[in-house]
Amino acid sequence: MPKEVFDFYDRTSLKSYNLDKSMQYQLNILGSLDVFTRKHCENVASIVCRICQYLHCTKSFTEYCTICAYLHDIGKQFIPASILQKNGPLTDEEYKIMKTHTTIGHKICMNDAKLRPYSAGAIYHHEALNGSGYPNGLTKKDIPYEGQIIRVADEYDAIVSKRQYKSHIGIIDTLKILIDETKPISNTDALKVIVEETKSDNTHKLGKNNPIIVKALIKVVVDDTEYEISCIMDYLKDLKPDIKRLEEVEKYDKKRTSAKSDSKKDYYLNGMKCLLVGKETVDNYLEILNSYRNIVETKNAHIKKLFDEIKTIKKLKV
Repeated sequence: MPKEVFDFYDRTSLKSYNLDKSMQYQLNILGSLDVFTRKHCENVASIVCRICQYLHCTKSFTEYCTICAYLHDIGKQFIPASILQKNGPLTDEEYKIMKTHTTIGHKICMNDAKLRPYSAGAIYHHEALNGSGYPNGLTKKDIPYEGQIIRVADEYDAIVSKRQYKSHIGIIDTLKILIDETKPISNTDALKVIVEETKSDNTHKLGKNNPIIVKALIKVVVDDTEYEISCIMDYLKDLKPDIKRLEEVEKYDKKRTSAKSDSKKDYYLNGMKCLLVGKETVDNYLEILNSYRNIVETKNAHIKKLFDEIKTIKKLKV
């Protein structure tokens, strides 16, 4: 039986959620309030879709889960801009208000017939397996799989994306945070609170995140990194003919400089001009060539860094 594949970028797939007028309307409102949240929703939907593929979910569930992810932060349109766009950490009171975006988003979805089937994304994406999440402090048995998946994708993108109120955290450190959150809480006092609130003695065996989902996320991150390497290599490959051509110009220029007769100088000058294109000139070609050389050096160093990053990521244990 052929493996079922859901292509996030397929036009027919996009039509089912990205082009739905009701959803587009809601997302446009969200985007007009906060560009970071709009981009975050798109990122989380993309990550969720690909996590589902590694989890071997059906096409229908993948599509459903992706739509839920698109709408998971829809409630933030009713969070005050002073909190949503605050340039600094939230106070306890502000954080309490921010957390209401889950119940507000759920209500928005439930009040719209087209959005109602996807209300799980809004209400469950901050719940944790050990009961330490919100808004309802549910434990693993009561958190649907889509909620567990969206939580991991949401947290990953929220940490690695540079927001106006925090500095950037690297991908490897972010994955380590998510991996740590698959493990049981070691803080005794915090654990007592969770056990008391959830009335369950099994919470000490659980972390916040589902380790199977975090493993799938790691594969997605490796894919992304390998794709980035591939794109850089393609770019350098496209740059190669221009560098080679300008190096020929450089050779002609050196011969022109060392030539003794005017006829020889003119010969090499004409050779240079024949090889120049666009806005390149005899006067600026070397500046352009050196900029290309600097790009190659920088990009090759970045490729090496990314390969090293992949090696480190693959060694992470969940």
